[in-house]
Amino acid sequence: MIVFKDVLLCLAVVCIWGASFTVVKIGLDELPPLLFIACRFFVAAVPAIFFIPFPRTSIWNVVAIGTFLGIVKFGLLFVAMRQDASAGTASLLLQAQIFFTIFLSYLVFDEKVRLGQLTGIVFAVFGFLFFFLSIGGNVSNFGLMLLLGAALAWAIANIIMKGMVGVNLLHLMIWASLVPIVPMLVASHFLESSTPVSLILTLSPQGWASIIYMGYLATVVAYAIWGWLLSQYNSATVSPFALLIPIVGVAISSLYLDETFGRWEMMGMLLVMTGLVICVVDEKILSIYKLARIRFVRFRYKS
Repeated sequence: MIVFKDVLLCLAVVCIWGASFTVVKIGLDELPPLLFIACRFFVAAVPAIFFIPFPRTSIWNVVAIGTFLGIVKFGLLFVAMRQDASAGTASLLLQAQIFFTIFLSYLVFDEKVRLGQLTGIVFAVFGFLFFFLSIGGNVSNFGLMLLLGAALAWAIANIIMKGMVGVNLLHLMIWASLVPIVPMLVASHFLESSTPVSLILTLSPQGWASIIYMGYLATVVAYAIWGWLLSQYNSATVSPFALLIPIVGVAISSLYLDETFGRWEMMGMLLVMTGLVICVVDEKILSIYKLARIRFVRFRYKS
């Protein structure tokens, strides 16, 4: 049973990650996406790497996580949020990583897809179809594809991490943050601006705040707390709190950015959230069932 102070920690992480989509939107008003990513991960990695030991895994795993999360996931996400997706919509659609993770776990680890998970995926697929109908709304079809690509990259990173045993999540994220910095700076130089230094030097206090928030608070602090929570409780206890992230994301973007959502988008959000809840609750119910079964067997054995 999770204690009250740890529930507060879960909610703190949810609020940090939920608000991050609005923070990104603010930062993208002053910096192009690829340069923003480079700055964000520089703040996350330096000076932390001088105090945090290298994670207990191979360097190739760290490079893979840095590539799929730092370069591919955030690259697609930030590009989509620059023009093709609102903060609230992005916070929800990115959670498609749960469905992709289930599918990839089936392919890579031969994990069975339970009926509840399959039902949740069906709900979500219909929800995504509604977003295709909302052309000109909070996400374009191109933006939707970018966000789904970002979710797939996140899922691939999840599968890589799933194969690691006993790796500190905070240590992994800090060292993996080194990977995107140089590639994003080079790509930004050729694709966005040949004078990245001048763009950084002319940032407003609000722009600097968005970089610090994403680099330090959303990466170092949030992953440190989340990693500690996962070490104290099983994933079925902690992971359902992640369902609150898109709710917080939509609420903050509506309040701070005045984002509104059309009928098709609201229906799509409802279906996607329903699918997410079914998938996560199905896993929790299965965990409770397994625990109850083990206790029942032990009780019969003692009797």
